[in-house]
Parts: sequence; C-alpha cells; structure tokens
Amino acid sequence: MTDTSRPRPARTARLRSVGDRELELQYRVVHGYRRAFRMAGEGPALVLVHGIGDSSATWAGLIPDLARTHTVIAPDLLGHGASDKPRADYSVAAYANGVRDLLTTLGIESATLVGHSLGGGVAMQFAYQFPERTERLILVSAGGVGREVNPVLRLVSLPGADLMLSSLRLPGMRLQVGLAVRLMRLLGADLGKDAPELLTLVDALPDGTSRNAFIRTLRAVVDWRGQVVTMLDRCYLTAGMPTMLLWGDRDSVVPVRHAYGAHEAMPGSRLEVFEGAGHFPFHTDPARFLALVEEFTRTTTPAHWSREHWRELLIDGRHAPGAGTGPGDAGPDRATQRDLREASERSAT
Repeated sequence: MTDTSRPRPARTARLRSVGDRELELQYRVVHGYRRAFRMAGEGPALVLVHGIGDSSATWAGLIPDLARTHTVIAPDLLGHGASDKPRADYSVAAYANGVRDLLTTLGIESATLVGHSLGGGVAMQFAYQFPERTERLILVSAGGVGREVNPVLRLVSLPGADLMLSSLRLPGMRLQVGLAVRLMRLLGADLGKDAPELLTLVDALPDGTSRNAFIRTLRAVVDWRGQVVTMLDRCYLTAGMPTMLLWGDRDSVVPVRHAYGAHEAMPGSRLEVFEGAGHFPFHTDPARFLALVEEFTRTTTPAHWSREHWRELLIDGRHAPGAGTGPGDAGPDRATQRDLREASERSAT
C-alpha cells in the first residue's frame, strides 16, 4: 500500500552521494556516557541497531545506499564499539531507552527501526515501550522470539567466560579455531557459515572492559538453557505496525524456525528468507537486503499510534498467537505452545 498520509517529495530529488566524512563516527554524551553513532543522508529516519559484540561498522557498506533516501542513524550501543563501556544496565529495555534518548538529542521524533540479532530484540522492545515513536519494524535474524540459541553463546554465559574469550585471542588458539572453521565450511555445516563473522566479534573485544560489557550484555538475554527474554507473548501488539522479518535459512545463531514463529505471532507481518545465508543475511546478499528495505519503506504507511487502539489491543489480546477466536479454532502447533508456556518466565519488561 502506498503511503498517502505523509506527503513526500519525489524520491529522485533526495538522491545524492554520501561522503566519507558523513560515515565517520560522531559522539553525544547522554547521562554522562559517551555514545558513538554514524549519521548520514536526508529523508525519513531509519535507525540501524547492531547485534551483540558488534558495532555500527557492521552496516557501513549499506549506509551510503540507504542514505540516498533516508536519514540513517546507526548507533554503537552502550558497551559496544566506540561507545563507553561502564558497569551499567545492559538489559534490552535499557538499550531501548538509550536509543530513544540518542534519537531525542538528534531531534528525531519517530523512525523505522532495523534491528539485527540482539538489535532485533532492542527494536521490538523499543516498539513496545515507545509505539508512538515507531513507524515500522525490520527484524533481521532477531533474538527474543524463541529459546533456542547457538550453544557457543550459552557456554559464554557461564562463569569463566572472560578467561575463555581471552584465550581465543592467543595466536596458537586462533590458528586452531581457524582450522576448525575451515573444516566446518568444507563439511557444509551452518556454524561454518557464521563462524568467521562470530570470530570477528571476538576480535572486537581487545581488553577486559570490552569483554566484561559483552558478557554482561549476553547474560541479560542468554543463560545455559538459551534465550531468557521474549517478546512472543506481546507480538500481537504489532497489529497495525508494518513489520518485515529477514532471515537466513542457514542461521546457526538464531534458527530460521524462530522467523516462522515470529511471522505467525505478528499480525500482518512479512517474511523474507535468504537461501544459503547464515546469521548475517545483509552481508551475504546486500543487494537484496537493500532492495527489500527500500521497497518496504516506500510501499508501507508508517504506523499511526493511538492510545485508544493500544488500550483495545491490551484488553482484547485475541491477536496473541494461539489465543484463538472461538471454540472451533485449531490452536497453535506444539512448538508454539511450548514457546508460549515459556514466555511467562522469559518476558522482557
């Protein structure tokens, strides 16, 4: 559906090149902590939220094209990249607050949020906490919609994780891990597809402060059993909000099964699966990713939030997955039932 509620100038009028200086990190101090971000372009706001252990650099190759039609803001979340790494609250809710505060300092009232992995959970939490400031959701291999997660992340959530991460940076250890990664890739294992990207994240943790921030963030969302927070129980609140899910069918970190569960739980959502891609589909096929984001933002109307509509959704709740609309409903499948049972103990605040 074409957006008719918010007039826009012709998109060709906004086309322009993005210089290297615009892609450089900028900084704002919020609540006493320095927060790094990249900002470029003109047009409707598009916020890119990276995953755990990553930074805004993960989007660097995409920002110039997106900035031709959007004002692109890509923050380094607190504890990540060039942002400060204090002993602080690294919960998903705190990250959503941090994104809200950064956007406020930049004079941006509402935006389309694009969230990858942990950033997908942050984007969903942002939409839940601040629906009036959320125009659309684009969730990329997002966390927060199921318990399963890569066993390596469950392992890193255990005591002694700092020592383990430190050892991975030793030259001999890196060689052994590199050989194991090559073997997995030769065998066609899904983990082999994502392992190089995940090892790059380890390289981005050069000191104890960075590793501690990473571990505190991980433990806020993962324990030895898997993901510990979920938005599955309140996905029905996305009714009326344009939502697109992008996933790799060989994702070894957050299985593609989660994409289908989230798609079922989010009324009117759209699902696009990248064949042969792992946890970073926007790296595997950036051209398709860019085309989908551009087409989705161009052809959907930004969500119009109203207090009354929100109240009705909360009271009604009939859009919740498996809630049913009458005695004849078949109800959810077994996997969805299990996720719903677990949701009460894993709900984010």
